[in-house]
Amino acid sequence: MNINFIKMKRLFILLLCSSAFGVKAQTVATPVARYGFLSVDGTQLVSQNKQPVALHGVSFGWHCFWPRFYNAQAVEWLAKDWHATVVRAAIGVEPKDGYIDDPKTAVTDAENIIDGAIKSGIYVMVDWHLHHINLDSAMQFFTIIAKKYHRYPNIIYELFNEPVYSSWTDVKNYSEKLIALIRKYDKKNVILVGCPHWDQDINLPAADPITGYKNIMYTVHFYAGTHREELRRRSDSALAKGLPVFISESGGMEASGGGAIDTTEWHKWIHWADQRKISWVVWSISDREEETCSMIKKAAPSTGGWANDDLKPSGIYTRELLRKE
Repeated sequence: MNINFIKMKRLFILLLCSSAFGVKAQTVATPVARYGFLSVDGTQLVSQNKQPVALHGVSFGWHCFWPRFYNAQAVEWLAKDWHATVVRAAIGVEPKDGYIDDPKTAVTDAENIIDGAIKSGIYVMVDWHLHHINLDSAMQFFTIIAKKYHRYPNIIYELFNEPVYSSWTDVKNYSEKLIALIRKYDKKNVILVGCPHWDQDINLPAADPITGYKNIMYTVHFYAGTHREELRRRSDSALAKGLPVFISESGGMEASGGGAIDTTEWHKWIHWADQRKISWVVWSISDREEETCSMIKKAAPSTGGWANDDLKPSGIYTRELLRKE
């Protein structure tokens, strides 16, 4: 056999091997490949190897209002282009076409985002998005999700988006029932618990936390145009008492979702969270023209591939924040 042919054959094999290793290295680089199953150590979210982790990403808008974005391609774009390490599926419960009206579509939309996150190697928050306690429907929904996805390290359960009028006693009792249910199927993935007054009164669970379960965190929501140093001090006090905090929803505008973007105060929040290695998620992938918090323009495609011309100012700034990480 010609010796040059043998050399060329060996070189071809080496190139194939190098290509294979390159694909493997790219897969290993995904957030879930790096961190594995997350857990809570004191106040800190940590990786499978017990190293501190802070996730950064975006929330999809209510599934019942913006179903067009609930697809795996949009998740993939947010992971690859925006560098999101987590996305949030906001499953609307009470509005028209929400879970109460159409549970099958709600579950399908949740699964679209979850499956997209698993494929893209990022984490996904499954958010029960409502303002009033609805335990029976929540138990139905989280049973479906926990049974199907408990083996995946990608999953984070968010039990209650924003309690408005419920007391901490009621939210705590509700959350304990859901935690017990989820733990029948999923023994270790992180669970997020809301707190009263639109996730502002983090001091209440700090004074009376849920006990008897591991890997529980508590959510704070901020909108920089409304919530400022007072809420950061309240959150610091909760952390000092040993309460793990996760910012599951945030934005640079007013709490109404409108008003001007306060980039100075938004930067203060991000700096505060990053110093403490607290995860943060920005609201939202939606296209309501009159809302400052909606990141996407009406004419933009549903499946990602967004250029700056497809994004509203909040989307442009959020993408810049994420790509700096």
